[in-house]
Amino acid sequence: MNGEIAARAPGPPGAETILVGLYREHRLALVRFAVLLVGDREAAEDVVQDVFSRLHDRPPEPLTLTYVRVCVLNASRSVLRRRGIAARVMVGRREEPVDSAETAALLGESRQEMLAALNRLPRRQREVLVLRYYLDLSHADIAEAMRVRESTVRSTVFRALERLERELGDRA
Repeated sequence: MNGEIAARAPGPPGAETILVGLYREHRLALVRFAVLLVGDREAAEDVVQDVFSRLHDRPPEPLTLTYVRVCVLNASRSVLRRRGIAARVMVGRREEPVDSAETAALLGESRQEMLAALNRLPRRQREVLVLRYYLDLSHADIAEAMRVRESTVRSTVFRALERLERELGDRA
């Protein structure tokens, strides 16, 4: 009987406990992060859910917020890659993504303009800006997450900001 009680006693936090904590505390922020990368809420929610589903059976060592963010970044890239393939297959039938009525109501006009301009940026420029200004990561952290040099991050941020300024002009 003592063996049964000992088996039920809580041990050190395992992967599942850590993962549940990360999900509860950071899911909404991760969805917002993914929205900025993929451009729509439904796909972003799917990305985050898929990441947490895949991490479910992982050992607890790599389960940090930084690791989960990199997983969301990579999963978002996969979504964009699949969209690009689908767009090439459907040549001539390009449709602009449409926000839901709820999303459109929540976003102000200037914010919608900024998000649209952000979505028109090349993938790497969009990712760097989101990591820098939404997650407030340092250039070193961004370089590590994207597996590029810090100088690449700095020049990419500069070029992306220049492009946004050209597109948005004084509305930026």
